[in-house]
Amino acid sequence: MIPYDNFSFFLWLLIPVIPAIIIGLAQASPKTRSLWIMHSSIGMLYLILKPQAFFVQAVIYFIWEYLVIWFYLRYRQSEKAKNSSLIFYLAVAGSLLPLILVKLSPFFVPNVGATTAAFSGAKSLATQNLNHITQGVQKLSKTLTNTQITASSQMLSQFSKSIGQSASKPSQMTSPENTVLGFLGISYVSFRIIGTLIEIRDGLIKEVNLGNFISYVLFFPTLASGPIDRYRRFLSDLQRTITRQEYLIHFTEGLEYILRGFLYKFILAYLINQYMIIPLNHIHSLWATFRYMYTYSAYLFFDFAGYSAFAIGVSRFFCVKTPENFKVPFWSKNIKDFWNRWHISLSMWFRDYIYMRFVLDSAKKKRFNSRYTTSALGYLLLFLIMGIWHGIEWHYIVYGLYMAFLMIVFEYLERFNKKKHFWGDGKAWDMLARLITLQFTCFGLLIFSGRLLK
Repeated sequence: MIPYDNFSFFLWLLIPVIPAIIIGLAQASPKTRSLWIMHSSIGMLYLILKPQAFFVQAVIYFIWEYLVIWFYLRYRQSEKAKNSSLIFYLAVAGSLLPLILVKLSPFFVPNVGATTAAFSGAKSLATQNLNHITQGVQKLSKTLTNTQITASSQMLSQFSKSIGQSASKPSQMTSPENTVLGFLGISYVSFRIIGTLIEIRDGLIKEVNLGNFISYVLFFPTLASGPIDRYRRFLSDLQRTITRQEYLIHFTEGLEYILRGFLYKFILAYLINQYMIIPLNHIHSLWATFRYMYTYSAYLFFDFAGYSAFAIGVSRFFCVKTPENFKVPFWSKNIKDFWNRWHISLSMWFRDYIYMRFVLDSAKKKRFNSRYTTSALGYLLLFLIMGIWHGIEWHYIVYGLYMAFLMIVFEYLERFNKKKHFWGDGKAWDMLARLITLQFTCFGLLIFSGRLLK
């Protein structure tokens, strides 16, 4: 089951959301809220990850990642610790190992049956240990199965499938059924864990409570599609006391985001896909590709922004202010502005943890003679990694290199303009800049779609 992909998922969503609303209106303590977030996230994970082998994989993955975090945190707290770069990189490599296996899984044994068999023994043990968490979900599942809700769910699911067919989903939202160790959401979870490791190294995180870590890493509203939150920001929401008036604001905002999600994904994205993209899928003329470039860009925005709106809205019901992911990206005045508006949580993660650290470390060690060279190589590194993260396919790699090229050229033109003043400041110039940026960004998303390299 892919979150927010069909209407039946929203019926299942009532199971954790209704108690969350009651808890919020009752002005329950932060501890009560965080406990419900933890238990409901594990329960929803159990429902989402089918076959159950994927749920067992997720449990094993989480245990592995928590051990990496725990050992590295103990090392940093040791009096003899010297904040060794080698130890840090070993911890990062250990954390990334499962994700690397997922990215490389098309090269070995992509078989669900084999995966299920391999984990059947582990599943038996894990499900015994998790019975106290999933028992309530199972009882509710049986109740739903024996009521009229199931019939409604099936009807809505069929309707959803008819309007929710996507021309090309974001790579992180596809089903994991053809991967080894590939449970849904592992890419986004990896970002949360790596970010936590980095902040432990920086001394910003002194302790990681197991319950809080479960809630943060497995927080189900954002598990599959982001946005990517930060541990300290998420923890501040968990520990904050919320009054009834404040919760009503959260609740209202949550409803607004969810309505926006329905508008974006199930209406606008559907109409664009059904009436503009599908007719162009088998036409490869220059004019058809030109039209596809704009329609696919619009589709990708409404589909992905719809998912993000759902995630943010549901998070509000749990008093978690998940950060924004899109802010009118096609109204950007330059490529830098675009990346401050498009997939914001991802671009900010790469900026803070990849680009800035590379630039500052290179400047400190004087690796390059020019800071412009350092910046250019930083962009190249950032977007190349971002492209590979989407998938080890040529169109993703070319997409990353293309975006790096745009950033490097823009920085050069920005410096050149300070000397020569060839670009004006009026409204007409501003509009021209936005139109030019739109063409370059839409062409980048055309590369991302893979159509040009087919």
